[in-house]
Amino acid sequence: MQPASPGDTIAAIATAPGSGGIGIVRVSGPACLQLARSIIGEMPIPRHAYYRPFSSADGSLIDRGIAIYYAAPHSYTGEDVLELQAHGGPALMQLLLQRCLELGARHAEPGEFTRRAYLNDKLDLAQAEAVADVIEAATVEAARSAVRSLSGEFSSQIDTLLNNTIDLRLYMEACLDFPEEEIDLISQGNVEQKLSHLLDGVNALFAQARQGNLLREGMQVVLVGQPNVGKSSLLNALAGDEVAIVTPIAGTTRDIVKNTIQINGIPLHVIDTAGLRDTEDEIERAGIVRTWRALERADIALILIDAGLGIGSQEKSILEALPAELPKIWIHNKIDLTNEAPRLVKIDAELHLYLSAKLNMGIDLLQQQLLDAIGWQPTGGGSFMARARHLAALASVEEHLKLAMERLSQPELAAEELRRAQESLNAITGKFTPDDLLGEIFSRFCIGK
Repeated sequence: MQPASPGDTIAAIATAPGSGGIGIVRVSGPACLQLARSIIGEMPIPRHAYYRPFSSADGSLIDRGIAIYYAAPHSYTGEDVLELQAHGGPALMQLLLQRCLELGARHAEPGEFTRRAYLNDKLDLAQAEAVADVIEAATVEAARSAVRSLSGEFSSQIDTLLNNTIDLRLYMEACLDFPEEEIDLISQGNVEQKLSHLLDGVNALFAQARQGNLLREGMQVVLVGQPNVGKSSLLNALAGDEVAIVTPIAGTTRDIVKNTIQINGIPLHVIDTAGLRDTEDEIERAGIVRTWRALERADIALILIDAGLGIGSQEKSILEALPAELPKIWIHNKIDLTNEAPRLVKIDAELHLYLSAKLNMGIDLLQQQLLDAIGWQPTGGGSFMARARHLAALASVEEHLKLAMERLSQPELAAEELRRAQESLNAITGKFTPDDLLGEIFSRFCIGK
């Protein structure tokens, strides 16, 4: 997406697709007042709601609704903004949008409203990304975390780290003017102590951000095993609903079945796969191929076996074929038939969990193990919605601060590491961000935001 031209006026339907009681067409740019005059017949006063007929080009009625005008810079985008609220029928929304386009606006690109807000300093980049995260949040905890980022709490902590890094960098560069006394100046300035304090702050923020990233991305869990060991039953038990077909017939699941569930607010994307076995059924074989593809993208594999039969040659062959680095938990299912109690044991450094998916016995143990595997640590509502690029930037900051600590005897090298740490922090909030990265970020937004 190219940067917005100051002369452009953009328009889009801001409400979700489909029918609703109310729909909104949003317009941003210098032509908003003229559009309002043509559509409602008068020049609106900023921040006043006008209940008026919306007119088409020939004067016929499109609908009656509410028009609100926001004058720059006191708007979401920092430009003149017009919102037209009408009945939320899809055809009616298209008519209203088309009227705005006839009057000189153009279709907004995905994320263009929020991009303009960022370019006009209404939001920093981390807050702008949080707009999309609030909309896309799959769980209550994820929504709360995204709202914290949108409100600027994440950015505020980044700015604190940034200011402390800049102060320390300036001091280090001042030391270069007095090379004969550089060691004394570093000692007198408590540089090592300040660097250590900075590292502690980065590590603490990284922990919060990582929890937020887990809330955003969730975890890919793949169920694997021979046919009829209870994979679909386990999926249903974890989901708390009948999302997969359960029958005693081998090969019932011929394709992968995906379902997103929540455990303590964390989205888990559970994939029930076709049973891994030799088969002449072409459809089932295609499902098995997809199973292996799903395993390549998984965060953890649950290997199901029949508790009454134990681990046999088939299970061993499945284990040998799995990626060596993929975390695994052995699930001994159907303990209701073997009269065993749910339990968790470790054998040869591998976890083995005994449960009954049919009777929901031991499911709580499995849920806790999945949370442990993903590294979830409850933060008491203190996490921020973070993206992979934020985590990579914070990891880079940590690396450069550690290198600065190692190079204190050479202030010019330490100062350079602090400069690089500063750049990584700047990248999070977007103070120095290349246009191609901005285009990639905002192109993933929905149209109308």
